[in-house]
Amino acid sequence: MDLKKFISSSKRLIKLIDKPRREELWQSIKISLLGIAIIGTIAFVIKFIATMLQATAVTP
Repeated sequence: MDLKKFISSSKRLIKLIDKPRREELWQSIKISLLGIAIIGTIAFVIKFIATMLQATAVTP
């Protein structure tokens, strides 16, 4: 793409976008926090299971 075309299309895009409303922003924050919590919980469970398997493997 030509540099002039890129700049003109970027200007057009910037004119079209607007700031999210408070409700949209809060919904995005809640969804992000929920995703982080789910990933953290899955990681904790995997680490817990790995630790328990290592503890049983060491104990005769």
